[in-house]
Amino acid sequence: MINKFVVIDLETTGNAPKKGDKIIQFAAVVIENGIITEKLSSLINPKKPIPAFIEELTGINDDMVKNAPLFSEIIPKVIPLLKGAYFVAHNVLFDLSFLQEELIQSGFEGFYGPVLDTVEMARILYPTADGYKLSDLAEKENLHHDRPHQADSDAQVTAELLLIFLERLSLLPQSTLRQLFQLSGGLKSDLHQLLDEIHIEKGKRIEQLPEAIELFKNLALKKQQEKVELIEDIAQYKYPVSEDEKIDMVKQGFEFFEKRTGQFLMMDGVFHSFLKEQHILIEAGTGVGKSLGYLLPISFFAKQKGHPIVVSTHTIQLQEQLIRNEIPLLAKILPFTINSVLLKGRNHYISLEKFYQSLLDENDNYDTTLTKMQILVWLLETETGDKDELNLSSGGLIYWNKIKNEPTVFLQDQVWQEKDFYLRAKKAAQEADIIITNHSLLLSDLSGERAILPAFDYCIIDEGHHFEKVASQFFGHSLDYLTTRLLIGKFGVYEQKLLFFQLEELLASKSVQIGNLVYTFELNRIITDLTYEMDEFFKLIALYAKTKSSQKKGYNRAKVRFSSEDQGKEKKALVNSAERFAFLLKDLYSAIMQRLEWIKKEKDSLSNEQKNLLEEIITFVNDLDALRNNVQDCFTKENNFVKWIEMDSRSPQNVTTFLAQPATVATALEEKFFKAKRGVVLTSATLTVNNSFEYIIKEIGLNPNTTSRISIPSPFDYQNQVQLLIPEDLPEINAVTLEEYVVAITEHIITIAEATKGRMLILFTAYDMLKKTYELIKESGFLNEYAMIAQGITSGSRTRLTRNFQRYDKAILLGTSSFWEGVDIPGEDLSCLVIVRLPFSPPDEPLTEAKCQLITQQGGNAFSDYSLPEAILRFKQGFGRLIRTEKDRGIMIVFDKRIVTTKYGKSFLKSIPSVLVKKGNMNELVELIHSWL
Repeated sequence: MINKFVVIDLETTGNAPKKGDKIIQFAAVVIENGIITEKLSSLINPKKPIPAFIEELTGINDDMVKNAPLFSEIIPKVIPLLKGAYFVAHNVLFDLSFLQEELIQSGFEGFYGPVLDTVEMARILYPTADGYKLSDLAEKENLHHDRPHQADSDAQVTAELLLIFLERLSLLPQSTLRQLFQLSGGLKSDLHQLLDEIHIEKGKRIEQLPEAIELFKNLALKKQQEKVELIEDIAQYKYPVSEDEKIDMVKQGFEFFEKRTGQFLMMDGVFHSFLKEQHILIEAGTGVGKSLGYLLPISFFAKQKGHPIVVSTHTIQLQEQLIRNEIPLLAKILPFTINSVLLKGRNHYISLEKFYQSLLDENDNYDTTLTKMQILVWLLETETGDKDELNLSSGGLIYWNKIKNEPTVFLQDQVWQEKDFYLRAKKAAQEADIIITNHSLLLSDLSGERAILPAFDYCIIDEGHHFEKVASQFFGHSLDYLTTRLLIGKFGVYEQKLLFFQLEELLASKSVQIGNLVYTFELNRIITDLTYEMDEFFKLIALYAKTKSSQKKGYNRAKVRFSSEDQGKEKKALVNSAERFAFLLKDLYSAIMQRLEWIKKEKDSLSNEQKNLLEEIITFVNDLDALRNNVQDCFTKENNFVKWIEMDSRSPQNVTTFLAQPATVATALEEKFFKAKRGVVLTSATLTVNNSFEYIIKEIGLNPNTTSRISIPSPFDYQNQVQLLIPEDLPEINAVTLEEYVVAITEHIITIAEATKGRMLILFTAYDMLKKTYELIKESGFLNEYAMIAQGITSGSRTRLTRNFQRYDKAILLGTSSFWEGVDIPGEDLSCLVIVRLPFSPPDEPLTEAKCQLITQQGGNAFSDYSLPEAILRFKQGFGRLIRTEKDRGIMIVFDKRIVTTKYGKSFLKSIPSVLVKKGNMNELVELIHSWL
């Protein structure tokens, strides 16, 4: 067994040793028998200038390395370290390629021993980690990492991580180790050798599984804790009516308790609306403590009345916050136990049976292999089996589709049902007092066909300002080229397997062989025609969009309305193509179903591997049928939906989506949801416009006569926490071209950034303007010392971009759409918010246009009834990003002068808390920024 590991880290002039990039710093840490025994570190003279961005990243400059040794001079010290050892690095192929190049150029043999990659090991051993950068992992394990991007500091931290990884591997159950070993041949590193050694070593002792782990069908799983049912006399626990009673109860959960009168007001509003069986709208400003404001009263109501209560949110982040933070806090406060559960759609949960069968598959690609290894480790930790816990690559997400939980036809081994995560979640929901879910699942339950939620009469809709938009998407349809092509492309994987899916005695039959030939010919014809028609269909969608588009110069993305009144030849050609496409999808669906019915008769003779494949094929045909229904709903069925095309002119076919949504969902929600429920609380920080709930009531179909309303202001002192500045030396936004406006605001952004030292969030309403502004700032070079993070340009999710922004002292975050809300950056991490323009939806945006037309037809005013209130609610969401705690202070700058030059601009200012507003040219405002911050 190899007991020696050499952890290497290099800083280099670039990332291509074959193109002449060189090492500028070398560090090695030697681990023997589980302890660090030796270290070597040296700056290296690369005999070439160090690029500026490398100097900025590492802090190493030309002066520091000019008297340092050449790498060839330290090789005699390096080679003995490597002898008989694993070569270990964080992203090992990078460091190894540089080392090999230097060794060979200096006339030595390269390193040909085993290598380990700590990135790969981290992905497997920490399947739920947010990220796998060295600094992320160091933070996760509380390791001291004082000088990231300096080789000696990075090598030390990597070595400490390796020791933790080795310990974790040694604690894995034998069965998991064996399964990991069987998969590890497909990795980039030699982890298989290490796993084999650990497995052999563990095999010498009789294994005692940890108390929390059980073996089931050779899979090691975390044991599920059986919930002990407590019989409580709930009648003795009365809802706390007075303020003193509430204070006595709530302070149990806090070390330092601060009374929030607004929160108590919300509690009473929720409790009494449920008692009276009526719906209520509650706008609760930032800092009110909204989550506890509804969780406490519904806990009493659920227990006393025996009714389960559904809490629906828009974002996964809020669901996780409720489960991780708020529910444990509630448990400390309440004098009785409350049973809560998080419930998601079925395909969020893993099917253990499918996963177990997939472990037998061979010829996996790298992503699939790594994902299987991640899941094997995850099963030792997860209590939910929920995919959202995992950090999966895009390839891993494709593999997930093979093992997600779905109704099965061939795989129906009852033994697996007792460990089924989805069935367990459903059962838990049946027994729960509080069921946390999302708006989409809440709405999908309305159809009743695939009801997941147990029957319920009372509901909290948090992040309620999203409910209308989610309902529009739920009742609507969408088609995009890449998803469609990917789905139809799957047929190639299944075709041969489907054709020769017979038992040997059947294959011997001549009639079966002849039938196969006919069937093969027919399938090939259908798939050839279908592939051609699919391409033709999306080409015609793109052609229609191009013909009708009035795209502005400089913009790449366009939205084009697909009008029912249009009688042009482009529309006719597109509808005809849609009909042919739907017809061919039906043909393929029927042909495969016919074959499956034939195979089903031989069900008992099939192996588990065959059954697993057939389940995949059934999922595929169900997806085909759903696609056909989608095409028909969009093009051939009569409905009053608004239809439009979204495309990118740089790649019109590949980035083309066809959407159909109802112009209004008010009637559908009123009939199917609000009339069916006894009590619904809809809450958010942004529900009112000009202190009125009228807009939201109309949008979602609530009855204005029977719906209660409470508006609870934020407890923050905005007068002393915020200054709102409006530059007067910017052009009117609609009076100049996009390019001219971008030049003007870029100058201001640079000036503001220098005054605030970064810590800026800049909110745009259009991606094209964001991109052009980002490029111009970069081109100017004035903010080179700032970390520029831009949505859609810098890779990563919204959460990851926000976290990166918080990591740097001087940072600027540019965001659009989703960054207007849900981004929580408290304290000094965010001290300046810039709103580039008032967030009106473009009047030619198809859904906006349709809503406005409908309002006009009904005798209303489209601007004041829809466009203005919608923009104000978004503006309020943007404003809410700046002040997240009572200690925050910040500056908000609005570039759009319409906020003070137009009559309607006052409505924006009236809808946010009262703050100091100052106008002036940029030089005057910079002085204010300096004195304020």
